[in-house]
Amino acid sequence: MGTWGMGLFENDGAADLLDDLAAMPEERRLGALRGVLSTAAAERDYLEAPEGQMAVAAAALTAAARSRSACPAAAAYAPDLTVPVPPPQLAVLALHALDRVLAPDSELAELWDESDGGQEWLAHLARLRAELTGDADRGGEQGGDQADGRGADRGCGPVPRP
Repeated sequence: MGTWGMGLFENDGAADLLDDLAAMPEERRLGALRGVLSTAAAERDYLEAPEGQMAVAAAALTAAARSRSACPAAAAYAPDLTVPVPPPQLAVLALHALDRVLAPDSELAELWDESDGGQEWLAHLARLRAELTGDADRGGEQGGDQADGRGADRGCGPVPRP
């Protein structure tokens, strides 16, 4: 499956997406995320694992940019990656893409279902859904302007370095 961990970015599809995003201008990154999410959400036949992996990573980046936090892949895989704040419709599309990744005719869902870590992977996706719907914010932490100086239009960015 090209996976080295249970994290949302610990697979070949996510690594390819991060490489692609890092190679393009920041102003094109939301369009690229929209394309990845649309492709997965619109798939009516069998969704292959690499497309599912990319959709999960795109959804995670969308959630992080909405909350204006450090991009979840930043520290290890894309230390300088920034993503602008997405419109609310992108979060809705990300939820549709996640639904498609979890559907019965999804290779990624099948592979995780057959693995020992399947339940943990599902828990990661449940947390991601909560972030995309705003349910995670209701637990106490709110998104918004960060103390690190990023403004409301910044989206997600590199992890601040000490």
